[in-house]
Amino acid sequence: MAAKIKKGDTVIVLAGRDKGKSGEVVKVMPKETRALVRGINLVKRHQRQTANQEGGIVTKEAAIHLSNLGIRDPRDGKPSRVGFKFLDDGRKVRFAKRSGDLIDG
Repeated sequence: MAAKIKKGDTVIVLAGRDKGKSGEVVKVMPKETRALVRGINLVKRHQRQTANQEGGIVTKEAAIHLSNLGIRDPRDGKPSRVGFKFLDDGRKVRFAKRSGDLIDG
């Protein structure tokens, strides 16, 4: 299956404790169907001190399931589903099903 959400996309959280927040996708893990989103799903981890890293409690992003993310519609900024279509020049592009606008140029 082709990736509907890619690195660099702006997404909106549809479910969970961060519902309604938006952020940029930092990393997509297709095998686990999860993604890391900047500023979303923050968790605190206890980190042991190493030679090059400070110890203590570290806040970082945890992966969130792709089903809980909706891509931001380019037209109105609301969450949308993603579809695929072929342009006249043969390129396969993603488009927002909400408005019909192209997501990637």
